[in-house]
Amino acid sequence: MNKKAWVGTLGVLCLLGLWLLVGCSKKETPAEQPAAPAAAQPAATPIDPNTVASVSGTVKFDGAAPKAQKIDMSQDPACKGTNTAETVVVDGGNVANVFVYVKDGLGNRTFDVPTQAAVIDQQGCRYHPHVLGVMAGQTVQIKNEDQTTHNIHPTPKDNREWNESQPPAAAPIEKNFAREEIMLPVKCNQHPWMKMYVNVVKSPFYAVTGPDGKYEIKGLPPGDYTLAFVHEKLGEQDQKVTLAAKDSKTVDTSFKQ
Repeated sequence: MNKKAWVGTLGVLCLLGLWLLVGCSKKETPAEQPAAPAAAQPAATPIDPNTVASVSGTVKFDGAAPKAQKIDMSQDPACKGTNTAETVVVDGGNVANVFVYVKDGLGNRTFDVPTQAAVIDQQGCRYHPHVLGVMAGQTVQIKNEDQTTHNIHPTPKDNREWNESQPPAAAPIEKNFAREEIMLPVKCNQHPWMKMYVNVVKSPFYAVTGPDGKYEIKGLPPGDYTLAFVHEKLGEQDQKVTLAAKDSKTVDTSFKQ
């Protein structure tokens, strides 16, 4: 074999050895694993619509109604001058703005979060409504109908605090509250008299008394329950109630200062 042929053969053998070395040392790559599916939200506990019950009643004020305090809005020309505070609203002995909810008795039941947003409107330099109920995780939409800038500032104990300005004609602000919290205060840093309360619960079984002091909670499965009546100034009253299938019961309560 001449020298040129020998060099060519040696080159081929070197390349073959290198290929074998790489092939043997290459580790086998395991098949790619599919991504783990996102944790699904627990399905709502079924309630038989043929057995649901309701509870309703009236919240009264025991004694002489407190005189409504005047608030001065004149610092902002876009507001409406003098107005009255909503701290304790009593009309004909009936108490408005009492948050009523099922505090105990639902056990481990779960409920779908409403897809419809709850709305807070700012109009006349006041919050509407003064007391709001929402479910944890439900969207809360805040609107500004006034010709002045507002500054919405919830000050919760158990939820995330936030503070956002909203000029006139601005797009609605959308937020939610992840955890249960009763009488969560909301204020406006621009207008110190503007106050309201958001109540965050895990079930749809709640109501807020109107000017007539009345409330109604529908669609409850039969069971033994504790109803809580909560007022920003007057405190909390609890009442027990037992509801049978298709029951309709009246539970009244009263507050005094």
